[in-house]
Amino acid sequence: MENLITYALTVFMGFFAIMNPIANTPIFLGLVEGENRESKKKVAKTASITAFIIVVVFVIAGKYIFELFGITIPAFKITGGILIFYVGFEMLMSQKSKIHSHDSKEKSNIAISPLAIPILAGPGTIITAMNNVANASFVHIGIVISIFGLMVFLNYLAFSLSDLIVKKVGSNLISVIGKLMGLILAIIGTGMVTEGIKLAFK
Repeated sequence: MENLITYALTVFMGFFAIMNPIANTPIFLGLVEGENRESKKKVAKTASITAFIIVVVFVIAGKYIFELFGITIPAFKITGGILIFYVGFEMLMSQKSKIHSHDSKEKSNIAISPLAIPILAGPGTIITAMNNVANASFVHIGIVISIFGLMVFLNYLAFSLSDLIVKKVGSNLISVIGKLMGLILAIIGTGMVTEGIKLAFK
């Protein structure tokens, strides 16, 4: 029992480091800037459900998916890193993302990319999940899926309460935090690309 608790805590800390809801809130606000509360909640819900489905599929059948499409971990890291860098760079430059649009169809696209993937269910998240279930029992797989579900829910709450967070913290500070998060995202993206290149040439 103690081993399972230790395992669960390790998985939780791994996911929390990558999917920190507090750090993701300014990113979410930057992407849905100008939208009303209902639209924000809809985007948050779609992104959360999509991210959960993506990671669960990879937890259960990730190895076979990679083999089926000939996807390598280095290629996955490099592509995900470029996407994250692109979003972070636009936030850092205070540019409204080209992904952003008031069209209802485009709103759902924001929820899927870049929110669901690669921000919530990016290379780091997927690889962390897959590493934790490598040669694991069904109990361990269940723990990983449950903890990831909890992290997705925490991110959904943070996204849904983003307006309240803005009122409490202030729009100026949120703007500063957003720029910092943009810088951090760009650095994370660069790191993923670097890791991918290193793995590719090993």
